[in-house]
Parts: sequence; C-alpha cells; structure tokens
Amino acid sequence: MTNALSRLLETRDWILADGATGTNLFNMGLESGEPPEMWNDQHPDRIHHLYKSAVDAGSDLFLTNSFGGNAARLKLHGAEKRANELSRISAEIGREVADKCDRTVIVAGSVGPTGEIMAPMGALTHELAVEIFHEQAEGLKDGGADVLWLETISAPEEYIAAAEAFKLADMPWCGTMSFDTAGRTMMGVTSADMAAMVDKLENPPLAFGANCGVGASDLLRTVLGFVAQGTERPIVAKGNAGIPKYVDGHIHYDGTPDLMADYAVLARDSGATVIGGCCGTMPEHLSKMREALETRPQSERPTLDQITAALGAFSSAADGTGDDEPAPRRRSRRRG
Repeated sequence: MTNALSRLLETRDWILADGATGTNLFNMGLESGEPPEMWNDQHPDRIHHLYKSAVDAGSDLFLTNSFGGNAARLKLHGAEKRANELSRISAEIGREVADKCDRTVIVAGSVGPTGEIMAPMGALTHELAVEIFHEQAEGLKDGGADVLWLETISAPEEYIAAAEAFKLADMPWCGTMSFDTAGRTMMGVTSADMAAMVDKLENPPLAFGANCGVGASDLLRTVLGFVAQGTERPIVAKGNAGIPKYVDGHIHYDGTPDLMADYAVLARDSGATVIGGCCGTMPEHLSKMREALETRPQSERPTLDQITAALGAFSSAADGTGDDEPAPRRRSRRRG
C-alpha cells in the first residue's frame, strides 16, 4: 500500500489534522451511551458529513469513526463480532471523501484503547490485545485507510501490543497517548517515557505524540517534553478545545476558534508537525487553525510563560518528569 502520509511528511512543514469526532456526532444527534461506530452502518450520510466538514475546513488528515470499534469495546453493546466490518465501513466512507478532493487528504484509521486492563494487573494478555488490534487493523486496511492511528492510550503495554498488531497488518501507523494526570498518562507514563518507548519499538510509528488530556496548555508542555528528548520522529499534537465544563446537562468546551488558532501556531513552534484538535474542536476551530498556520511566520520555541499567557494555566504544577519548574499562574489574557 502506498504510504501517502510519509510523502506528505517529507514535503510539508506542518499537517493539519481534524478535530473532534464525538462532539460533532453528539451535535448530529448521537445519544449518550450509544456507540458511534454503529452510525457507520446506520447513518453513513452523517459520517460522510463529519469527514467532509473537516476536509472543507482545511484538514489534510482526518480520523475514521472507529475509535471504539474493537471487539473488547463493542462487546459492551453485543456487537463484538462486527469489529472488522464496522471499521471497514468507516474507512470506506473516508476513502470516498478523500478521493473526491483536489489535494492529498489522508484517511487515518482510528484505533482507540480496548478499555481493558493489561496483565498482570488485569485480565487482558498481550496475545489477546494483539489479536483485538489486528482484527480492527485489517478492517481499516480493507476499507482503504492510508494509515492506522492509535490514540488516547494510557498503558505502554497496550501501545506495544498495537505496534505488533499493525506490523501483522502490514500498515504504517501513528500513535498518541493521553497525558491527563499531572503530566502523566493514567498509567503513569511521562513524555520522556513515551519517547524512549517509541524509539525501542520493533515496528515504530511514523509519528507519535499526545492527544486529548486536560487542556491545550498541558498538551503543549507534553510536546516540549518530547522535543527535549531529542527525537527526530515527527510529533503529533491533538489538544482539546479548551477546558470541559458542564453546562445545561451537556459537556461544553470553552476554547474559541481564536484560542485554537493560537494553540496551532504554538504547537508548530513547539516542534509538532501533525497538528489538530480533539474533544470540542469543531470545523470553525479548524478553519482558524489552518488560516493561522498559513499566515503566521515560524517563531522560536515558546516558553512555558508564553504558552500559559496565550492559552491559560496548566492544570498541574509539574509535567510529571520530576525536574521541571512550577507552572506559571493563570494569566488574565486567556481567550476562552
């Protein structure tokens, strides 16, 4: 299979990824507790619209609606036998959207965590995790995905199992973890830990980085942590659109399009190559991000003070590595 993403990475200083999947689908009528992957079959027109809205807003790469499409997650809905099928359909719809574009657009097959705890703490063995990820990977490959996209991973063991599964599927891949607990993943991984792990993989990703987590400021601090390790591998930054707040019975993200434009430029200047949004990021955010990346010149790597001045305070005083300075206090210039 042609590695379209590698070619794009060789010719571009930055690549704009997409925004939120869940937030956008909830706005289309997805109910809480309803598996989004079922919509690939039930409402393909809405999934087509999801993808196209990202592309129309300027995204060079979008993720398929398959985040929870593995057998372990689908088992909660009695649909574990549909893992391959639902992932394949998600990629087929994506292929249709991308192939109609007059520019290169990458279809990235989203693969989320299994939702299980890896052995020895839990019951999920390495072999079973590889099998689960491989099944989904084959479905995404059959549907025409250009690259597999592992995201929101907390446990290094799960990241390693996915890498092995993607090698079995003979597919290029990228992989991000979510640093949401004082600069660490839920399972205690730091940015330095992840950079070291990626370098040791037998089947390393084309690009690695962070997605989701707490807020855009925290995510950029993690990106700076990757850069500090001296990695030459492209870095991915997919931060949430501000901080989640519970408003009128719904989760609302307070990040404005202008704030996300600032975030995109700061992510680029921090060292990220693939830049997008996660929860709360809508097409209007992506349009502003694209405009900012195209029009604002490259600047020096930002300091932590500059990041918090533009995007707001960090959620914790440290990034988890143990040798960093306390985070600056919240500034009044935050736009959200």
